[in-house]
Amino acid sequence: MATIIIGAGASGLAAAITLRQLLPGEKLTILEKQACAGKKLYATGGGRCNLTNTAAENFEQVKAFFESIGVPLRIDGEGRAYPYCEKADSVVAALTGACEKLGAKMHFGCAVQKIQKSENGFLLSTAGGAFSADRVILAAGGMAQKSLGGGGSGYTLAEALGHSQTPLLPALVQLNASSRRIKALAGTRAKCRVTIELSGRAVAGECGEVLFTDYGLSGIVILNLSHIVSENFAKKDAERCMAVLDFTPDMGEKELLAYAKRFGSLSALLGEKISAMLFDEAQGDMETAVKYAKHQNVILTGTKGFDFAQITAGGVPLSEIQNFKSLKCNGLYLCGEILDRQFPCGGFNLDFAWHSGIETAKQIYAEACND
Repeated sequence: MATIIIGAGASGLAAAITLRQLLPGEKLTILEKQACAGKKLYATGGGRCNLTNTAAENFEQVKAFFESIGVPLRIDGEGRAYPYCEKADSVVAALTGACEKLGAKMHFGCAVQKIQKSENGFLLSTAGGAFSADRVILAAGGMAQKSLGGGGSGYTLAEALGHSQTPLLPALVQLNASSRRIKALAGTRAKCRVTIELSGRAVAGECGEVLFTDYGLSGIVILNLSHIVSENFAKKDAERCMAVLDFTPDMGEKELLAYAKRFGSLSALLGEKISAMLFDEAQGDMETAVKYAKHQNVILTGTKGFDFAQITAGGVPLSEIQNFKSLKCNGLYLCGEILDRQFPCGGFNLDFAWHSGIETAKQIYAEACND
């Protein structure tokens, strides 16, 4: 039997390695439109490659998978798991090395332009010629970061084979804001409680570190809440969208005011820049500055879009697959970001990518054993 994997990202590589480990005789070909494999992996975890998280659903499975190809993990204090050497290039090298050792053929610069189902399998038209296979694993990724392999071509291929998709939106993405005072804090970091309000209604909130930028807001807490902002601005009639910052989530307003009156400043709590901004906004009035410290309204104007998003929200509905096998097209499997399954920052999305690739291979193996 011959299997073609479309996409040499996290899920595609995990599927390839696992499938060849389980079915050594399987003819396996990987088609990747980029010039190299795992391009998006280089950008994860600040170049350290945050592979999974101890709190992720599939941590033990993912850990065992990487240990099987010689990549032990190092865990930080928040449960984020990295390769022991904390270098993304070592992960990509281990993955591609395992593919080569196991006999998987890889073709780069080979974008799939068309895929057709026939009685005998699939026929794929690519920039590098035609390919045929009995089975196809669609692991082409999502819309996020076109320069790293995104762009959404996989959705077109899935649609041609009978699948639908939920609305596609940028997620885990930075937010644009219109406040000049906030932009003046560019480069400053602060631990805040962030609440997203739509037309004055609090719809979500989370505590974490916020990074102020010249365009607006960033930081893990902002990325985790960004899908709500994306959904709002995707609506025909977007609601007024606000991020409300509480700079001292572990201190009440009365306690904060007592501190400010005693020491005459908030600098030791919030830093010079933020304290100065608050007092400037309050025109020097201490009580007003404290109110602003607990309720700093930031008008949001949108997100930085797919070019800056870490992942895509939306995709092929999970109701259209079973054990990552298509319910619309026999012989087709889908895994990774192309599916409508999203998680917060911290290695959770990559955990799902590895898991979905591994489980896709296991499903094919189970079917082969039953033939």
